[in-house]
Amino acid sequence: MGVKKYFKKEFQWSNFGLEYDIAPDFYLGCWQRNRSCVPLLCLRAILCAGNVAIVVASWALLANVLSSHGFWWIYLTHWGIVANALTATFAFAISLKVYFSGPIESTFGLPWYIKLYWFLFNASVPVAFMITLFYWTFISGAFDIPGLNVTLDVFVHGINSVMMVLLLISARHPTRLLHFHHTVGFGIFYLIFNIIYYYAGGLDPNGNVWVYPMLDWSNPGPTVLVVVGVAIGLIILHCVVVLIALCRNHFSRRFRKDRSFSVSG
Repeated sequence: MGVKKYFKKEFQWSNFGLEYDIAPDFYLGCWQRNRSCVPLLCLRAILCAGNVAIVVASWALLANVLSSHGFWWIYLTHWGIVANALTATFAFAISLKVYFSGPIESTFGLPWYIKLYWFLFNASVPVAFMITLFYWTFISGAFDIPGLNVTLDVFVHGINSVMMVLLLISARHPTRLLHFHHTVGFGIFYLIFNIIYYYAGGLDPNGNVWVYPMLDWSNPGPTVLVVVGVAIGLIILHCVVVLIALCRNHFSRRFRKDRSFSVSG
C-alpha cells in the first residue's frame, strides 16, 4: 500500500521539474536534530575541497602524462569529476549563503542557484557511480599508460563516488525518480561530444580514432549497443540513488524522532 502511494505521488508532472516548497531541506543535514546550517556546512566544505583537489591534481598530473592538456577533456571520467566539483561547490555555497545571510525564502519558488545545484546533484551522483563501475570493470588494466599515478587513479575512479555518497546520505532534499532525465541528459551531452570528436578527426593520446575502445564509431553496430546499455545503466543507477535516498530519509527521520515520515522525501 505504501509503495503504491509512493509511486502515485512520485509520478506527477510537477515532479518532472525542479519545484519544491521546503528550501531548508537544501541546507540542513538529514541527521541533525537542530535547525543550524553549520553541521552540513562543515561537511560540504570538506567535500568541496576534496572534489576540487581531485580535479586540480588530475589536471596537473595526468594532463602531462597525456602529453597535452587538450586530451584531458576528451574523457568522460574528467567530465564526471568536474561535475562532482561543481555540485559540491554549489552545495557549499548554498550553506555558506545561509550561514551569512540567513534562511532562504522559497515562497515564490526555489532560487536559481538551488535549482542548478539540484540538477547537478541529480546528474553527477549516478554518473560518478557509472564511471567507477565502468572503469574498474572494463577499462582498468586495459591500457598501459606510462607515468600514471596509481593513487590519483584511485581518487579519480573510486574516491569520486565515495564523496558523492557522502553528499547523498547527508542531504535532506528529495531525489525524484522523474529526474532521471538529468542523468541521461549528461550522458547524451558527452555522447554528442564523442561523436563530433570522432567525425572531426580527433584522436586519443596514442593515435587511436576512439576515446574509449568500446565507443569506436568506425564500428557503429557494437558501439550503439554499448551506448544503449550505458543509458539503461544510468537509469538503473539513478533508481539506486533514489532508493538510497529513501533509506536515508527513513532512518534519519527515525534518528531525529520525526514520525511524519513520507517516502517521497
